[in-house]
Amino acid sequence: MNGVAYFQRMANYNAWANQHILDACAGLEAGELTAPRAAFFPSIIKTLNHLLVADRLWLGRLVGVPERLALDAVLYAGFSEFRTARKAQDAKIIAFTEQLDADTLASDLSYQSMLAGAYTLPREIVLAHMFNHQTHHRGQLHSMLIEAGAKSLSMDLVYYCLEVDA
Repeated sequence: MNGVAYFQRMANYNAWANQHILDACAGLEAGELTAPRAAFFPSIIKTLNHLLVADRLWLGRLVGVPERLALDAVLYAGFSEFRTARKAQDAKIIAFTEQLDADTLASDLSYQSMLAGAYTLPREIVLAHMFNHQTHHRGQLHSMLIEAGAKSLSMDLVYYCLEVDA
C-alpha cells in the first residue's frame, strides 16, 4: 500500500472509529457527557471537543487555511450539534485524503504552533500525527465511556479492516 492509500484508509478508519464513539455517547444517561472524569480534558464532551478542535487546526494547516482555536475550546456543548460537526469534519478529512497525491504527501508543511513557535515537518508526519492523536484520545474516551456505563468498544484498526475488507 502506498502512502496516499494508507492515509486514505486511515481517514476512513478514523470516521468509522469516531462513529463508534458517537454511538456509545448517544446511549449514555443524561449528564454523563459532562460529568467530571479523570482525563486530560476532564469530561467526555470536553475530550470530544478537543479532538474536533485539533482536527480543525491540523486540517486547516494542511489545506492552507489555518484556524486559531484554543486546544480546550468547547465548540459544541450539546451532543446533537457536536455529532453533526464531528461527522462533517470526518467527511472533510476523507475528502482531503482522496485528493492527495504522492508529491503533496512528500512535501513539507510549515505552520505556526498554538503553544510554541513555527515548525516545518513533512506532511506525512503531520497526517500520521493527526490520526495518532485521534487514537490517543479515543482511548481516553473509551475508558470514560466504560466508567459512564457504556459497553466496551472494539475500535482497533484490525476490526475496521476485517469489517470493511470482508
